[in-house]
Amino acid sequence: MHLVQDPNAPASPMITFDHFLAVDIRIGTVVAAEPYPEAKKPALKLRIDFGGGIGIKQSSAQITRHYDCATLVGRQVAAVVNFPPRQIGKFMSEVLTLGFPDKDGEVVLFQPDIKVPNGARLF
Repeated sequence: MHLVQDPNAPASPMITFDHFLAVDIRIGTVVAAEPYPEAKKPALKLRIDFGGGIGIKQSSAQITRHYDCATLVGRQVAAVVNFPPRQIGKFMSEVLTLGFPDKDGEVVLFQPDIKVPNGARLF
């Protein structure tokens, strides 16, 4: 899958609202973060609490340019929670943590500007 990072690229093809609802994007709080030096590209291992319905899930995130482990703990992040787990080296990533590319293509995490309950779903 190729992700378009050009801010001037046209919008993707139209989808139905049901297609949008099929992607389950939830908010969670990072409860642990550690370096992942074995990854091919610099990455961090995150443990994210999505509340009682989903629980704590782990994610490999290539976010080392703007974030460090100490500042991530306690931060709310958005993630897709219904993709199949993906093996990233020796680590099983269970959710896709979401962000946007900065001007250099480095990930800037997506988060709400007001704290919301863990597990809240994007709509």
